[in-house]
Amino acid sequence: MTEPEIEIVVDDPTAPAGDSPAVTTTRTVHVVVYALLLALALLLGFDNWRSGMGWAKDGPQSGYLPFYLCVILAGACLFGLGVVFRGRAQAAKTFVTRDQLWRVLQVFVPTLAFCVLLQWLGLYVASFLLVAGFMRMIGRIALWKSLLTSLLFTLIMFATFELAFDVIMPKGPIEALFGR
Repeated sequence: MTEPEIEIVVDDPTAPAGDSPAVTTTRTVHVVVYALLLALALLLGFDNWRSGMGWAKDGPQSGYLPFYLCVILAGACLFGLGVVFRGRAQAAKTFVTRDQLWRVLQVFVPTLAFCVLLQWLGLYVASFLLVAGFMRMIGRIALWKSLLTSLLFTLIMFATFELAFDVIMPKGPIEALFGR
């Protein structure tokens, strides 16, 4: 006799609700991305045309290959825009709901703040704040556990990069107090 297969289902209590309203559609996202890539292709193509995209006596100029790559990118964007505007089926497909976007922003905003704070506080202090913040706010882990884990992670990272491998990392005012 064969055993029946058992399916294990784990529910995420914090999963986005199924009835959350749509923020944008797939079609809108496609149009915006194609338009941004087309603008980038035109900008870079112009710059490479300006710096020289032809042939010189000794071979291709510095902008030759990048210019034609920009032409290919622009053509692909125009093709993609044509496909988007010809097809009507994508117009109703939801790209992201409000709850899904909120979950993405919960990770994106602190990560962006980490990148900004890294410039002033240094890698180790910014990493401490990021790890502790994620553990506390998103993981809902006790404050003392979040701070302890973040401190240990930062100390291990400091010992690995600064002491063991002697790698130069962005420093902040706290590291300056220790003469590093």
